Amino acid sequence: MEKQQEKTIYLKAYPIRSYDDVKRIKDDVSSGNIVIIRFTPLVKKSLDELSRSVDELYKFVMALGGDIARLGEDRIVITPPGIKIYRESGLKY
Repeated sequence: MEKQQEKTIYLKAYPIRSYDDVKRIKDDVSSGNIVIIRFTPLVKKSLDELSRSVDELYKFVMALGGDIARLGEDRIVITPPGIKIYRESGLKY
């Protein structure tokens, strides 16, 4: 019996420096990878560009069937379809 070759899923982490980086992020997620984005460089550059970038990524991920969530103060994680982000309900801090 032949072993089926499984597709490798990568966890990638990198900063988003401009709106132009949105295409790279979309390509990575469309390829089945998980992406953690640090958006501090874009915060320092332009809040409008950051807002536009995050809004586009959110709409893209929802249409794709993936998931997106904030990680702390300056990061977001985006997952492709089939990988959901666990959100514990009822947490009180």
